[in-house]
Amino acid sequence: MPVISMFYGIIVMMFFIDNKKHKKPHIHVKYQEQEIVITIPDGEVLEGKFKPNKLKLVQAWIEIHKEDLMADWELAVKGQSPFNIEPLR
Repeated sequence: MPVISMFYGIIVMMFFIDNKKHKKPHIHVKYQEQEIVITIPDGEVLEGKFKPNKLKLVQAWIEIHKEDLMADWELAVKGQSPFNIEPLR
């Protein structure tokens, strides 16, 4: 499970060949003991709970990097390593 970005204590990961359970393009995000699965196209939380202020940061980051995230998703579902993406600053 490659880490593709980290910012403000938030760790963003994308699993290899991870399109069976959730079907939609998504990322896995951790902050402290919390973990969510969130869609790339619209920032919808598919699974888990997150602090509201941290969720807003992740959703803003997704909006800024949507094209890069979708390119990484295509690589990951093919079993290839996704590229790192700039953190939110």
